Amino acid sequence: MKEASARIKINKLLEDAGWRFFADANGPANIQLEPSVALTRQALDAHGQNLEKTAEGFIDFLRLNVRSFPFIVLEAKAEDQAPLVGKEQARRYAKSQNRRFVIQSNGTPHYFWNLERGTPYLITKFPTPESVVAYGRRSGNRLNTNRDGSKR
Repeated sequence: MKEASARIKINKLLEDAGWRFFADANGPANIQLEPSVALTRQALDAHGQNLEKTAEGFIDFLRLNVRSFPFIVLEAKAEDQAPLVGKEQARRYAKSQNRRFVIQSNGTPHYFWNLERGTPYLITKFPTPESVVAYGRRSGNRLNTNRDGSKR
């Protein structure tokens, strides 16, 4: 139940930052939840018989760019766990989707991580879709993505 309460907080924070779970007048949904987004087959095969020893095997939240391509992996942890407990799990998920941005949260606090720029850092609120696209332009992008975060 502690992860469920964290997810309720995270859902609200995502909506407050302008992310959408459902299409509306502002545009299509730009978040996919874990039942819709699994690791790639290749990544799962790499785990072999040890899949049950990996943490879940599913991305908690996948945030999409304006073209509905994967853009940011958000890894949720239970409220009683530090968000960075899942750091390597989040890195694997992001790499499986060829993404470089990760957010890790347990409802509070939250960490933003650009895999190309070092370690996660504390944030007080989730970035808006526009701010992350702008950040990608400023910092350069070496993961074969366009300026809006879509894959080339």
